[in-house]
Amino acid sequence: MLQSMVSRAILALSLGFIAAGTAGAGPLKDRVAAGETIRIGFDNGVPAAFLGKNGDADGFVNVMTIDVLKKMGYDKIEPVQVEWSGLIPGLQAGRFDIISGGMYILASRCENVEFSDPIYKMGESFLVPKGNPKGLHNYEDLSKSGAIMVTGTGYNSIQAAKDAGVDESKIMDVPGPTEMLAAVQAGRADVAASTEMLISELASKSGGALEATGASKMPKKLFNWGALAFRKEDKDFINDFNAALKQYLGSEEMMKKVAQYGYTKEWLPGDENTKWICANR
Repeated sequence: MLQSMVSRAILALSLGFIAAGTAGAGPLKDRVAAGETIRIGFDNGVPAAFLGKNGDADGFVNVMTIDVLKKMGYDKIEPVQVEWSGLIPGLQAGRFDIISGGMYILASRCENVEFSDPIYKMGESFLVPKGNPKGLHNYEDLSKSGAIMVTGTGYNSIQAAKDAGVDESKIMDVPGPTEMLAAVQAGRADVAASTEMLISELASKSGGALEATGASKMPKKLFNWGALAFRKEDKDFINDFNAALKQYLGSEEMMKKVAQYGYTKEWLPGDENTKWICANR
């Protein structure tokens, strides 16, 4: 009788520990523990993250994300492409588990998502007609000239322009890079503003009619850090991801794989951590 009571007590205690362990795990850890696919969400942002010719997740952020997940032992990965403006809402709604679009770490975003350690650092530049006839190199130039700027919906370039005094009526927001390029080509906008990597990509598609300005003429405060975004409740998974990322970031293996997308050592994030970036961006 006593042995039976002890056995039941041990069983109850064991079940309690199991339940506590399950309750402490975030949704993503629960998914992978159940053998389900990890879904990565991104927009059509060349060269950071986009769908490849075969419908695979392409771009340097996706390559890095998939490599790190595989090093963690996860190879069931599904790409989910949405518009940029739908990334954070889609993550929160559970449409996917990780935003792999190379999103900048910004204070406003830190309130809604949990970022990994940074994976790159990037400045901004403008897409302008060849020769830059209006001499537009930074947001202050836009403010003084009254020039029309186009950028993507939700891009941080909108706030950067407003902070420099650009009137809201001079800012066009469009769904993404394709529409940004079209607006400058058609003369509806004087410049397109975004990261130097995206602007360089758009300039290469213009057939020589447009060019990218140098990021060096932008204020240093406009340099930003990109990372992967997760749901707040997945901090346990993020800790494991960051540990694997630390071993991978800047390695010879990584640099060889991302070189085709223009990623160089200058893009490595440096020593700034996510906590500091959230507080200062």
